[in-house]
Amino acid sequence: MKQITVSAPAKINLTLDVLGKRADGYHNIESVMHQINLCDQVCVTQIPEGIEVYSNRGELPGGKTNLAYRAAEAMVSKLGIKTGFRIFLEKNIPLGAGLAGGSTNAAAVIKAIDQLLGLNMHLRDMLEIGQRTGSDVPFCLLGDTAIARGRGELLTRVNRRIKLHLLLVNPGFQVSTARIYNLLDQETITDRPDSVRMAAALANGDFAGVVSSLNNVMEKVTLKLHPEVAGIKDNLVQAGAAGALMSGSGPTVFGLFSDAEAAHRAFQVIKGFYPYTFCCSSYRANGG
Repeated sequence: MKQITVSAPAKINLTLDVLGKRADGYHNIESVMHQINLCDQVCVTQIPEGIEVYSNRGELPGGKTNLAYRAAEAMVSKLGIKTGFRIFLEKNIPLGAGLAGGSTNAAAVIKAIDQLLGLNMHLRDMLEIGQRTGSDVPFCLLGDTAIARGRGELLTRVNRRIKLHLLLVNPGFQVSTARIYNLLDQETITDRPDSVRMAAALANGDFAGVVSSLNNVMEKVTLKLHPEVAGIKDNLVQAGAAGALMSGSGPTVFGLFSDAEAAHRAFQVIKGFYPYTFCCSSYRANGG
């Protein structure tokens, strides 16, 4: 049986603006998305028929509600593939954490099947399948850093010239993205992110500009429901972070540090308070 393993990096939102609800029920967003080197490992094995999904996390569903399953199903349906796949997800990314864990697994499945069967798919065809699978899947396929618009499928690459060093802190509970979206009141948003400014700072290697551009309109909603998230932000800054922000709908918070040494020093302090703490940096598939 042919088998392949693909890394699936987590995503953070350096900016996140929600621009209103669409007719299809989704929300239009504008966000600078950035991959980091906290990765799941996705192993795909070719089998005679069917789709099977397993993981090292017993609470993770393995059926059609799992995005990895839906990605494999979409590949089989779209391309008329006459074989099956067994998928094993080695989860390192916290579940329901605002880090696109499910979406990056789905993207890895699409890439794995392409490589396993020697399909040599064009990126645009992968993105089309990804879009049908989940809002963050197209970005996870494109990778590195991009401005995402629409429901996440309209992507503009960002030519990043800076490597970010960060601590990622997850409080150990999940947040419902749908609930946070529903509680977000557009009329109360007074300070909207400037994703173009953030992209320029990343392209210019301007760390101070990156820090000053951090903004997520969903943060206030989640902080109201879970005040402990604000405490994590404060603790990161006290530990030396130049800036801290919640990723996605939360509850995970990241703090940006000037260099890897500063991040590691803070890690030694923070990990004693929060067991789900990760010392990370920017991820690029070719190692940059």
